[in-house]
Amino acid sequence: MKGIILAAGRGTRMGVLTNESPKCLTRLAGRTLLEWQIEAMRKAGIQDVLIVGGYRKTYLEGYGCEVIGNPRWDLTNMVASLMCASSVLEQETCIVSYSDIVYHPDAVTRLANLNAELAISYDSRWRELWEARFDDPLCDAETFREHNGCLTDIGRKTADIIDIRGQYMGLLRFSPAGWMKTRRLIGKHDRSAIDSLDMTTLLQKLIGENISVRVVEIEGRWCEVDTEQDLDLYVARLDSDEGEAWSHDWRW
Repeated sequence: MKGIILAAGRGTRMGVLTNESPKCLTRLAGRTLLEWQIEAMRKAGIQDVLIVGGYRKTYLEGYGCEVIGNPRWDLTNMVASLMCASSVLEQETCIVSYSDIVYHPDAVTRLANLNAELAISYDSRWRELWEARFDDPLCDAETFREHNGCLTDIGRKTADIIDIRGQYMGLLRFSPAGWMKTRRLIGKHDRSAIDSLDMTTLLQKLIGENISVRVVEIEGRWCEVDTEQDLDLYVARLDSDEGEAWSHDWRW
């Protein structure tokens, strides 16, 4: 099994922190986001990790991983970066990770051990994190529903918290058969549509074609980093002396 980290974007919402280096090289709790991701993969038994870079791609070298590039990173979205790793996805089962998240190795292990062509992980305790990050959690959260362990709805804006049964984490599993189905669906779109295609829209399209996407429930122990304020929040929670462990502390 192989790990793939999608790290092509700059992360403009991080402000000056990404003026000189990619978002995944932002430091949090003593390590870069990328170091947390690589180490979580390896602690879960995935030693071979591929990084798809773009913005300041050469900065991603030196972490013991192969680095390939999305040369159109500034014109495309996440799915286009995933397509850059197609030759690997065709050959091996892969755990795919966004580069702006941190997570406990158990999240990777549970995805890796699932017998599924396509699967994603989700956080059932998402509301605790989103209420800390946003005055109104619904301003950023999107629909997420599953039934009998399979995804049924994802990625739509909603005004009703009941439509959000979890938060998609940015961790996915593709077997070669699962990637073949995904690639076939992507191939129905022209280049401009692929360029703008984000991952949750792709997942919604897959289930719309009756392609099964399995889900793995994770209870906290991960974080998403979108802004410098997120970094400040997480550091404050980790440094808190309230006594009770923070539900989204991803460290091992």
